[in-house]
Amino acid sequence: MTTYAVTAVSGQLGHEIARKLIALPGGDPVIGLARTPGRVTDLSIELRPGDYDRPEQLQASLAGVDALLIVSGMAPPEDRIQQHRNVIDAARAAGVQKLVYTSIIGPEEGTRFSPVVQSNRRTEADIRASGLDWAIGRNGIYIEPDIEYIDNYEARGEIANSAGTGKCGYTTRSELAHAYAALLTRDDLNGGTYDLNGTPITQGRLAGYLNSTFGTDLTYREMTSEDFVADRSTELGDFIGPIIGGIYEGIRQGAYDRPGDFAKVTGRPHQSWEDYFLSLRA
Repeated sequence: MTTYAVTAVSGQLGHEIARKLIALPGGDPVIGLARTPGRVTDLSIELRPGDYDRPEQLQASLAGVDALLIVSGMAPPEDRIQQHRNVIDAARAAGVQKLVYTSIIGPEEGTRFSPVVQSNRRTEADIRASGLDWAIGRNGIYIEPDIEYIDNYEARGEIANSAGTGKCGYTTRSELAHAYAALLTRDDLNGGTYDLNGTPITQGRLAGYLNSTFGTDLTYREMTSEDFVADRSTELGDFIGPIIGGIYEGIRQGAYDRPGDFAKVTGRPHQSWEDYFLSLRA
């Protein structure tokens, strides 16, 4: 049997990946790592401590693990590179055979989001150089935050950002988890880097889907990058605001308008946006 482990199972993506692995046929053991394991109460798996800043703890927690899914950390870019190296080094020392990393699609130069993308690329390079088997996924943009923001959109009567007519290859955490379960368990995908996103859509199309699902009457209004960063910074603060602004700069530039490799990884197409929004209505 193969023993799998997933980091950051107290977070939304790590938790969903662990759930997908548990549901796979075969009954291979799944171990969940979390900075505070006690916060995870609804996964019927072994839980171990997994703080990216504590290399010795990580090595002990990875004992007996064959393949490890590393969920990208949320620290500032200059910090997360070393945190990810701690996990890679601990995995190698513990005898882990394979690493899978949740990277991101995004603009590597010229936006306020680019330093985050560059830090992910650095970790990708570290994983390729680890000497272990590996596979890398690059996440599209989560669509769930737009769903969760629907009351704010409705209050404003519009979606307003700096994406313009650019198309964004959104995805969902559930679809990503399905893909990462495949990357972790399928050795024929080793040595590949895969874009994990659905069909790219414009902000106007997104507004249409939201209207049909929630009965709203939203329109799309393009903002300048500077105005959108200021708007997001007012609501989210001076660290997250520019990062969100940089993502939408990347959408406008076409960084997220790509067909993706979801079907190659999973053996089926990414869920269509028509089906996704129909499921929300149901």
